[in-house]
Amino acid sequence: MKSLMKLLLWFAAFFAGVILLLYIFNVDYLIRAVKTVYLNGETTAFLSDYTEFPNREIKKGKPQPWNISKEYNKVKPTKKLAQTNDSLRTVAFLIIKNDSIWHESYFENYDKDTKSNSFSMAKSVVTAALGRAIMDGKIKSLDQKVTDFFHEYAGKFGDKLTVGDLSSMSSGLDWDEKYYSPFSITTRAYFDDDLNKVILGLKITSEPGKEMKYLSGNTQLLAMILQKATGEHLSDYVSKHFWQPMGAENDALWQIDDPGGIEKAYCCIASNARDFARFGKLYKQKGKWNGEQILDAAFIEKCITPRFADSKQYGYGWWLSDYMDKQIYYMQGHLGQYVIVIPEDDLIIVRLGHLRDERADGNYHRKDFYVYIDEAYKMINSDRKN
Repeated sequence: MKSLMKLLLWFAAFFAGVILLLYIFNVDYLIRAVKTVYLNGETTAFLSDYTEFPNREIKKGKPQPWNISKEYNKVKPTKKLAQTNDSLRTVAFLIIKNDSIWHESYFENYDKDTKSNSFSMAKSVVTAALGRAIMDGKIKSLDQKVTDFFHEYAGKFGDKLTVGDLSSMSSGLDWDEKYYSPFSITTRAYFDDDLNKVILGLKITSEPGKEMKYLSGNTQLLAMILQKATGEHLSDYVSKHFWQPMGAENDALWQIDDPGGIEKAYCCIASNARDFARFGKLYKQKGKWNGEQILDAAFIEKCITPRFADSKQYGYGWWLSDYMDKQIYYMQGHLGQYVIVIPEDDLIIVRLGHLRDERADGNYHRKDFYVYIDEAYKMINSDRKN
């Protein structure tokens, strides 16, 4: 018995020492990371992890349910789509044609109201909020300087940094976009309880506005600027100007760094496929909703146009593709969250799930991105032949 007590005391002392070292070396966020991820049997952030964090509501207004097509679910998924949904553990797959839900599938006890983490699809929402803040006169333009809001960035490169540079991923920010390293800045930002301190402690190490480099810190800093400019929590601003006027059917949740803190804006809106799809419809309609211009059409055109000639895959907050010689723009999140818009065919494809495919050779877009588009068209064309 004495030996057992000594062993337990040794383990207690060991773990206390480890925790003390984490605090000494300023990596105590790893305690939250281990508790949230590894103790849930995961290796990275996951679809339902919003339940492990404090959240702020994005409140709905009067719901505007989607129209349901007369051909709703009459065409079964293709064999390849079914295989992909199975292997990549899809939880929701929607095809919205002519603003009506044409096909809808759910898996793993998910349904139309089940919340799921958006991950980086939230970046498109933050950019929409930027556009609205410009419409409202809260921010002058895409060219307004970051130092107008945070003097901490003043310096050789920081003096040149604009809100447009943040939205178009061309900030020059010192940021390591690694999702699986416990010591990366991305991991710290996900689990730290003081995001303001984390972001304002970063440096600008190269000239902004010169090249596209995808960095989540850009969106977080942009969101901090939006909160300063509007005087509102980002969740409240998005609720008032988008979630409510677009008739979302459910309240959403936006993870925050600490109770009463700020939104983890580069990620982490928990909502469902139908409500995420509304942003695709808004952009497809050039910012109009029920006859009201809730987002400027010129701003939307800017978002879905490449800023840099050598980075045609990205505009402002949206991914871009010319697959099949069509204009395609889409929201994309970690683990394969997609809202894909193909305006030429009045088509929106939404996919939410646990896993994503690797990148296609020499391409910025992932293999599953092409599968969802190809198989959706096969289903639609099959319906037309019948």
